[in-house]
Amino acid sequence: MLGAWLIWRCTADLSEVELRQLAWQVIAERAIEHLFIVVVSAAIVLAAGIPLGIILTRRWMTWLIPFVTVVGNAGQSAPVIGVIVLLAMWLGFGTPVAILALSLYAFLPVLANTITGLKGVDIQLIESGRGMGMTPWQVLCRIEMPLASSVIMNGIRTALVLLVGVGAFATFIDAGGLGSLIQSGIVLFRYRVLVSGAVLVALLALFVDWIARVMGIIISPRRVS
Repeated sequence: MLGAWLIWRCTADLSEVELRQLAWQVIAERAIEHLFIVVVSAAIVLAAGIPLGIILTRRWMTWLIPFVTVVGNAGQSAPVIGVIVLLAMWLGFGTPVAILALSLYAFLPVLANTITGLKGVDIQLIESGRGMGMTPWQVLCRIEMPLASSVIMNGIRTALVLLVGVGAFATFIDAGGLGSLIQSGIVLFRYRVLVSGAVLVALLALFVDWIARVMGIIISPRRVS
């Protein structure tokens, strides 16, 4: 798909307005802006979602899981454009606000899959580790996290694809990104610019999903003995 779009971009008879919008430098800048928003938001989501999921699966904190899940579901059910605009009206426009909004929106998949993965670990394996003299930290790092890694990675993949997709809305609060091509195409009635922006966002989402799949294969345990 990327090759087909590149061939079209190099051979298409574009107007002066379309050439300005689809200039290589402009596309590169928008792609870097988009990736920056996605990477920073993903780092925040992982830094908050995985530790919180671990804490909530400890014996003394499991009673909080239903409440946290309800709050997370309520936050994700809200339209992302509404969350972004409301935060922008409250905190101001710009990239930091877009990162905050996207982080809140992509938080639930990572948290939910971390909880599901850790709760799905066979309790007998955990008890065996404790019987061997492992500390709670060793049980978590050597038994629970490796066995739950595939489920957690599925949540991370979902969050990353969500971030790339909804990151296109960041342009509405002056945060840039590939969504600006879509917006420009709509405002200027240049449908080739609009479609190009949509195609590039879709390709970036597919690429990020592929990277996450590869990482999941690498970190997943091959055999449990």
